[in-house]
Amino acid sequence: MKVAVLDIKGKETGRKVDLSDSVFAIEPNEHAIYLDVKQYLAHQRQGTHKAKERAEITGSTRKIKKQKGTGTARAGSIKSPIFKGGGRIFGPRPKDYTQKLNKNVKRLARKSALSIKSKEKQLMVVEDFNFEAPKTKEFKNVLKSLGLEDKKSLIVLGDANNNVYLSSRNLKGSEVITNSELSTYKILNAKSVVLLESALEGIESNLSK
Repeated sequence: MKVAVLDIKGKETGRKVDLSDSVFAIEPNEHAIYLDVKQYLAHQRQGTHKAKERAEITGSTRKIKKQKGTGTARAGSIKSPIFKGGGRIFGPRPKDYTQKLNKNVKRLARKSALSIKSKEKQLMVVEDFNFEAPKTKEFKNVLKSLGLEDKKSLIVLGDANNNVYLSSRNLKGSEVITNSELSTYKILNAKSVVLLESALEGIESNLSK
């Protein structure tokens, strides 16, 4: 599958790159996508939620009333969950939400996501670019030229580029990552995916294994 290469002004350079059909033109596997996105979202959870139970509440241990003769239920501690300020019954505890997913399923999910973006014409290839210094204004000009100014976009670099990354950091709708950080969730969460030429080889080699 051949795709035209654009420059940072959004115009065709006259060159085309050949995208691997085994990565960018497969039949999407929706279940693999579901599993990978589910794992990604689960791993975003810290799992540090915690409520105090009756043994952890600070308070007197004095028996608050006599055992018999009150006409009401027995009560042995002010820290009992039935009293205001008492411990919580079966409250949340710290938990590890990580999930295991086979590498082949993750690769299939990412190839499926890229194929969906390619089929829906939401994927473009742009020649490599760099900034002399971090400038948000320059990065916004690039997005505007590519027609992505008001769209949620994902820019995939071949190698880490600090100037490009810092230039995009203040923009809520745009994210810059390297090809090794690519995930199914990030691909599908973006309205448009921009692949720099230097990122293509890494993506295809990682997903063609």
